[in-house]
Amino acid sequence: MAITTLEDFYRESGLTAGLNSFLPEGIHKEIGHFNVFEVADMMTKVKATGIMPYNRRAYYKISLVSGRNKAEYADKDIDIERNALLFATPKIPYNWVPQDDKQSGHFCIFTADFLLPSKSGVVLDDLPIFKPGGYPVFQLTDKEAADIDFIFRKMHQELPSTYAYKYDLIRNYLLELIHYGQKLQPVTTLYSSHNASARVSSLFIELLERQFPIESPHQKLSMRTAKDYADRLAVHVNHLNKVLKENMGKTTTDIISGRIIQEAKILLKQTDWNISEIAYSLGFEQVAHFSNFFRKQTSFAPVAFRE
Repeated sequence: MAITTLEDFYRESGLTAGLNSFLPEGIHKEIGHFNVFEVADMMTKVKATGIMPYNRRAYYKISLVSGRNKAEYADKDIDIERNALLFATPKIPYNWVPQDDKQSGHFCIFTADFLLPSKSGVVLDDLPIFKPGGYPVFQLTDKEAADIDFIFRKMHQELPSTYAYKYDLIRNYLLELIHYGQKLQPVTTLYSSHNASARVSSLFIELLERQFPIESPHQKLSMRTAKDYADRLAVHVNHLNKVLKENMGKTTTDIISGRIIQEAKILLKQTDWNISEIAYSLGFEQVAHFSNFFRKQTSFAPVAFRE
């Protein structure tokens, strides 16, 4: 069963510290939820199942992991040999697979409400580190890992304290982690131009990503073609194609197809939906059309890719 809520996380992880272990009853409705853990505390669960649950969570997660691991983000596999900082959002499914028993580090989970703009001045999904298509796994030097470890230890120390403004302080620590990660991002990722062409490209990607993830076989993409997006953006389809080609090096159709294929791979690997259900959710009226599309993009039939 996919873990999608905080309640599921605590129940399925087998942690003794539950959803309200540190927060007074009902307070998470006022300030959002935050908690921090040691990676070692999760290893018993990992050893029992072999992997960490792979799902689209209803919360954000930042992890410092030390040890040999593999991170699976969407359809990407990333090998971690020593230390890494990982950022996860509710929009991007991920899996963390330890490759040995020598694991250490920390992770924190939090909801968007915990960092509402009114509290922190930050809109999470506007931050480069949490934008779709980013690179959310950073290999770290021992010095960088030690810096991040120190931030996490301050979180551990503060969370059970009786300090009246502890959540404001924890927000600062959380933002410090986020900014540390953003400083590791390539400069071109952090600073994009704001001309009209870039703006159209940005709005297109926002519209595209807003359709994902597909979370139910009954959910269906509402926009499938270049014209669908051009109409929504109130531009001519040729103009949209020209802008995306200039800014992203790909045509509108190529970008849409690439994102649909990415989602198709995720659904084939990580759900038990049948091929017909996956085809329908991705906007294909006939399974044969989906199969031909998938084969053309990947050289595999959907069934062969799943197996």
